This record gives sequence, C-alpha cells and structure tokens, in this order.
Amino acid sequence: MLKDITIGQYFPGRSFIHLLDPRIKIVISFIFIILIFFVKSFLGYAFVFLFLATVVAVSGIPPKYVIKGLKPLIFIIVLTFFLNIFFTSGETVLWKAGFLVLTKEGIIQGIFMALRLMFLVSGTSLLTLTTSPISLTDGIESLLRPLSVVKFPAHELAMMMTIALRFIPTLLEETDKIMKAQMARGADFESGNILERAKALVPLLVPLFISAFRRADELAMAMEARCYRGGRNRTRMKVLKVEKRDYIAMLATLVFILIIMWDSYLR
Repeated sequence: MLKDITIGQYFPGRSFIHLLDPRIKIVISFIFIILIFFVKSFLGYAFVFLFLATVVAVSGIPPKYVIKGLKPLIFIIVLTFFLNIFFTSGETVLWKAGFLVLTKEGIIQGIFMALRLMFLVSGTSLLTLTTSPISLTDGIESLLRPLSVVKFPAHELAMMMTIALRFIPTLLEETDKIMKAQMARGADFESGNILERAKALVPLLVPLFISAFRRADELAMAMEARCYRGGRNRTRMKVLKVEKRDYIAMLATLVFILIIMWDSYLR
C-alpha cells in the first residue's frame, strides 16, 4: 500500500508535458483544481476525464501508474460516496430506513464527489510526476517572487515545499523497511481492534521519526558544506523561459476552461 502513493515521486521523461515550463504546469494545475469544483454534470466530468487522459497519454506515464496512486485513497473515496448518498437531501426518495434516506439526488452527488476526489488526486500527482524537484522549486519561487517586495521569503518557502514533496517517497520507503523489520521480530500491525493497532504502531513511529530527524540533519549539514545561503543573489544553470510549447499548453487549457464554463452555465 505504501508503494502505491505517487505524490512526490518523479517519473523521468522527455515528453511534451515534461518539457513544459514548471511555472506553466503549476498554474495549469491550480486552474484544473479550481475548475473541477465548477463541474455540475456527467458531461462535464467526461470532459475532465478526456483532458486528464490526454495529458497522461502525452506525458508517456503508464496509466496504471496514475491509477495506482488512487489505491491508498479508496477508503476515503468510498466513505465520501456513502456519506453523500445518505445525507444529501432530495425530492426523489428511493429508500428510507430511520434517519438514512437514499435519494436520486444523493446518488448523483455521491458519484460527483467520488469523481472529484479521484480527478484531484490524479491531476495533482501528474504535476510531481512530470516535474523534477529542482524545476518545481524554481517554478514556485518564480511565481512567488513578486511577493518579495513585502519581504516574503519566496525562495525559502519554495525550497521547504519541494524538500517536503521530495522526501515523501523516501519516508515511505523507510517506513516499509522498518515495518518489515518489526514484522520479522514478531510485530503484528493488522490484527486487533483500533486501539491495539494504534499501540502496535509505536515501534514503527519511533524509529521513523528518528530516521527523519537524522536525514534532516544530514541534509542541513550538506547544504551548509556547499555554502548554501538562501535565495539572495543566487544564479541558476537553467533560466526559466516561456517557449512555443508553453503557449500551446496555455491555449489548450483555455479551451478546456471555456468547455467547462459552457457546460456548467450556458448549456
């Protein structure tokens, strides 16, 4: 299950999506997240799926790899679905038992919320899968640079966010190793009630926190040894530049925006 988490992982490649300016990809990702909340019909979600499938196909990332990232969230998606179908009021009542009421509107709302969660996770995962940590740092810093006039630490925040994303796969791998080592010593993480399972996690969490602090200390010492002093007066080997392919991506995103707005408010 831990290996199924794809957020924070980078899938190397030289596709059209990989070569896009990281600033453009970050902006498109935010637009995608916002637009999903405007979708109000099955046709709109079909357009969202088509847009997402096109991006996955162009990026060269195996669809199974993207779908695998949804496995850790299956419980949350299913829980969200059932909460919406039973607690969403509607006029067309299909079944009723006590305080549980199943309506046609509730089923539709449950499906919409489940699809929304799946598309949100898949869309945001594509950002890190197609953007290297260094490019992501440069993109975030460049977008936040206008805030430097009010003494906003754009570089430090971008570096912190990127390091956090970068270490998600590392910590997951470390968790898997510690879990296997504890299981080899007789630890049981699956049987028992919720309290017993929570207590069983203590032998896992303690060495994990120690390992995380050790890695953070090693990273800080490595940055100090390389004379890292923050973002002031720093130069870059690769200067970000908006090119023709970035304008094509923005044009495709604009078409996507118009389609969603048409489906939600004009159709």
